[in-house]
Amino acid sequence: MKSFRYGGLAAAVLLATTACAGAGGGGGGSDNSINVLMVNNPQMQDLQKLAAENFTKDTGITVNFTVLPENDVRDKISQDFSSQAGQYDVATISNYETPIYAKNGWLTPLDDYFAKDTGFDQDDILEPIRQSLTAADGKVYAEPFYGESSFLMYRKDVLDAKGLTMPEKPTWQQVADIAAQVDGAQPGMKGICLRGQPGWGQLMAPLTTVVNTFGGTWFTKDWQAQVNAPEFKEATKFYVDLVRAHGEAGAPQAGFAECLNNMTQGKVAMWYDATVAAGLLEADDSPVKGKLGFAQAPVVETESSAWLYTWAFGIQKASKKADNAWKFVSWASGKGYEELVGKNLGWSKVPDGKRSSTYQRPEYLAAGSSFAKQAEAAIAGAKPTDPGVQERPVSGIQFVGIPEFTDLGTQVSQKISAAIAGSTTVDAALDESQALAETVAKKYRGN
Repeated sequence: MKSFRYGGLAAAVLLATTACAGAGGGGGGSDNSINVLMVNNPQMQDLQKLAAENFTKDTGITVNFTVLPENDVRDKISQDFSSQAGQYDVATISNYETPIYAKNGWLTPLDDYFAKDTGFDQDDILEPIRQSLTAADGKVYAEPFYGESSFLMYRKDVLDAKGLTMPEKPTWQQVADIAAQVDGAQPGMKGICLRGQPGWGQLMAPLTTVVNTFGGTWFTKDWQAQVNAPEFKEATKFYVDLVRAHGEAGAPQAGFAECLNNMTQGKVAMWYDATVAAGLLEADDSPVKGKLGFAQAPVVETESSAWLYTWAFGIQKASKKADNAWKFVSWASGKGYEELVGKNLGWSKVPDGKRSSTYQRPEYLAAGSSFAKQAEAAIAGAKPTDPGVQERPVSGIQFVGIPEFTDLGTQVSQKISAAIAGSTTVDAALDESQALAETVAKKYRGN
């Protein structure tokens, strides 16, 4: 694999903490240009760098990128798509937004496009990912750039030095015990990194999977709010206590990018987060390449607890350049793009988790031998309609699939992040949050 010629993983992580807007990010532009709004994850930054010399060169279509941090990009996409302003032709949306946006008429259905695009191969998209981007009307409204579940990443060399063995399917208590034993194993190293940054897609994503497997839920099937129920509190206290005792420095501000940076720099021995991080950690330019082990998402009461997520490309209904937009989506989500990344940046950096064929490529399996099968198993085992011990009113593992969750999840996350910072207690945070959840529940109960 060639070295990452655009500055390496460290640069990608640094960029992931800042906005990176491409020229001409606004609406309009020539007939042969499209405007794309993306989250600033490293894989999207790779795509931005590869587009001009590949997609534009082949199609003549100029892509004006606007690239923003996760919380910022979600707000901007919501504003532009809900108003149908048409400023952006394409945006990165997830399996949370896609069914909601489709129901509201904000997205262009893609079935006619991929039916005519013989090279795209829609049937190759992994079934759980494909279904998550299909709306109630049976139509597909977004195509995945990468798919992910969640699992536990750990420094196998550090555990080995301590005589510790990570189970393939650990419990959360086992993880907490190991975190305590490897805390300080190397100078400046903490036991584990867990997201503490406020945001429904930041802190609340991993925490909600912990809540699920501890037996908790945001809402019962008949829309009774359960945010301060004993199980929800037990899970949250466990998470907060673990990160406060053995977690990363600056935990209340740490999201995906910060934990990636911590793991890469050897500041933490373990990290529970998205499977997509594995390829970045095992890249040729990563200081921890070859030192890692991977285990399934920790559990307590459930058989599995891994989430299901995809960053996908959707075309705004108001776009006047939908045909060119599809050409971009087809390129970015296609098999050819994976090969382009593999040959230019290395197979461990392929945006994986979306296509069956990826897990049959010898080059990818060789580069991802330490994590590929674990990631594939995590995606296959995710249960978005049955993530806990009780029935749910709507689908979702690390989120609740209703429009109100963006605001509810973010507000609750702010209170829990404050508990991680030590400025409030978990009990107080969740008691206040219960009132917010009850307001949402009343709307769905009809009272």
